[in-house]
Amino acid sequence: MKLDARKLRILQAIIDDYILTAAPVGSRAISKNADIGLSPATIRNEMSDLEEMGFLEQPHTSAGRVPSDKAYRLYVNTIMRRAMLSNEELAAIREHYAQRFGDVDDIVKQTANMLASVTKYTSMVLSPRLHAARLRYLHIVPLSENRALLVIVTDAGLARDFLIRVPGSFDEYQLEKLSRLLNARLSGYRLDEIAAMRLAELTGELAQERSFLDAILASLQGGIEEGQRRVELSGTRNILNFPEYSDVERARNLLSAIERKDLLYRMLMERGDVEFTITIGGENENAEMKDCSVVTAKYKVGDEPIGSFGVIGPTRMNYGRVVAVMSQIGLSLSELLTNMFEEERREH
Repeated sequence: MKLDARKLRILQAIIDDYILTAAPVGSRAISKNADIGLSPATIRNEMSDLEEMGFLEQPHTSAGRVPSDKAYRLYVNTIMRRAMLSNEELAAIREHYAQRFGDVDDIVKQTANMLASVTKYTSMVLSPRLHAARLRYLHIVPLSENRALLVIVTDAGLARDFLIRVPGSFDEYQLEKLSRLLNARLSGYRLDEIAAMRLAELTGELAQERSFLDAILASLQGGIEEGQRRVELSGTRNILNFPEYSDVERARNLLSAIERKDLLYRMLMERGDVEFTITIGGENENAEMKDCSVVTAKYKVGDEPIGSFGVIGPTRMNYGRVVAVMSQIGLSLSELLTNMFEEERREH
């Protein structure tokens, strides 16, 4: 059986209707579509063929049909058109990113809030990867007799702190002195370059405390990896506004999955370096998300992708609008971060 132009038109009409209503679509409703121009009887026959081909499903004994994951995949790959945002929506996004933010973490949080607010879905934003950031300064802050806090601040103002062990021979004065020496030697280097440094390259006074320096570099490496795992979540309960999740148990399972930051991290990291990825229903590996769709995108500094963001919603989400919103937010976010990095580097 062939998916010809008529079947494709009917399938698109069913998907468009179901995205809007969340109600099974019948032949009579489709026949009223001026672009179709077919009788309800003809449409019923075509819908029967589409069901046999795996593009439609009949959830109950009613005459209505709903699109399958296979139908949404076809829709996304071949039919969907990116929506046009209104001038007001474009202006709101641009004005949001024109305001003054505190630091990169604040930008990430506000991006998650903006994305959830505009799409009405659950949003997630992965913090920027630190590997390409350059060290502005670090400071070792004593906490107790053998513990200290290693604080690093990057060229874009991104701050991270890590707990480290301190040899018993080091007092507060010596830690301050070591901080100054490390800043003089390492400031301006990329964090991945610092973490990969060989101790043999550290000479003079620094080389005298190689075991402690080894611990500092190990903490820095671990911090880079841990920093990449930070996921900002917003609009978690937006999902409850959709009738698909009126069942309490179903909603509880989904919310439990969404609130697992390790799961969200893997979802955002496994999307490759393509501009957008759309994972539909059963394509998701996690069992609790088999009736959801996930759309993700990258954001950049200059031409280099440094993080990703996305939305989670029902499989009948308005994909064309979601992609349009995420495209504009990604563009504004990337421009803001690029300008921030460039300004910080000019100043330092």
